[in-house]
Amino acid sequence: MIIPRDGSGMCCRSPMEQKAVGCRTPEESTIQGDSSGSANSTPMGSERTEMRKRQMAATQETPGTAQAQHSVGNRGPNACCFCWCCCCSCSCLTVRNQEEERARRTSHELQAEGIPNCEESPAPTLEEVNAWAQSFDKLMLTPAGRNAFREFLRTEFSEENMLFWMACEELKQESNKSVIEEKARLIYEDYISILSPKEVSLDSRVREVINRNMLEPSQHTFDDAQLQIYTLMHRDSYPRFMNSAIYKDLLRSLSEKSIEA
Repeated sequence: MIIPRDGSGMCCRSPMEQKAVGCRTPEESTIQGDSSGSANSTPMGSERTEMRKRQMAATQETPGTAQAQHSVGNRGPNACCFCWCCCCSCSCLTVRNQEEERARRTSHELQAEGIPNCEESPAPTLEEVNAWAQSFDKLMLTPAGRNAFREFLRTEFSEENMLFWMACEELKQESNKSVIEEKARLIYEDYISILSPKEVSLDSRVREVINRNMLEPSQHTFDDAQLQIYTLMHRDSYPRFMNSAIYKDLLRSLSEKSIEA
């Protein structure tokens, strides 16, 4: 709207006309200008600088905080106990995975190997069981006697002595050279090697003989060792077997059946 003014720059209309057309008086303009200026005035000096610093700090903290929350929220159930990272390259997780894999492999190998089966034999008679008490040789002559004695050795954690003796007996029955070499190698790894958990107790002289014989394995490579283990079982384990519950229970059971018959 064009407002007519006089030469001094003042509005030429009367106060009533100014009010009718919406013109503001100089006083109202001054008051409204002061109030709007106060309302729209911006912070000055240090206040403006401080506000700008706060805005910049908030802008920098927001992405980092969101990323941290995202990482924590995405931690899987197998996250490492000692660090916040849960990636595949974490060293703690790598060690844990290796230990689990080793445990699974060891369990699989033990299941595949298993415990050698006992010899097939008919149930012993009362006369046979009584004969076992006469001599160790008579005990070892029958499969039933070897099975009963082997069961006792298992309770004493010395079953490897009987297993070694039986493996040597089996080796003596072979005639094929390649089969003899393979079985001799297996016997050495299972019962002679110091790294084997089933190592039998042999003196240094016998071990030297075995090491020489292994250059050209034969059916008699382990004869000295077999005799030494046989003597050990005879002198050490056999007397305890005769006084064990395994032998006494078997003898009592056969005696009761004989009386009932």
